[in-house]
Amino acid sequence: MTARGGTMKTIYIDCRGVTSTGELWGRYLDAAQPEGGDAFGRNLDAFWDAIEGCGPGWPGKARLVFTNSRDLAPLRLQDGSSFLDGLRSIARDASQTRVDLD
Repeated sequence: MTARGGTMKTIYIDCRGVTSTGELWGRYLDAAQPEGGDAFGRNLDAFWDAIEGCGPGWPGKARLVFTNSRDLAPLRLQDGSSFLDGLRSIARDASQTRVDLD
C-alpha cells in the first residue's frame, strides 16, 4: 500500500484475549510505537485525536488492523456503551488513517 510521500506501513494489533481497554491500548502502543506514546490518553477520544489530528499516539502514515476484534465485544465504556461499537464508528469515520477491524 502506498501513500503520498512513500510506502504506508500496516500495523497489526491483536485483540485476542483482551480483557480490558487498558490492555488493548497497551497492545496498540507496543505494536504502533507511536510518536508521543507516553502522552497518549488511552481512550477512544485520544485515539481519534491521534489518528485524525496527529496527536499523542499518532502511528505515522499507517493502516491499523485490529485482528480478532470480536474479542472486544464484552468491553464497555464508562457510560456502559460498547467499546467495540465505538471503535467501529472510528474505523468508519476516520479519513486520515485507515482503521480496519478483522
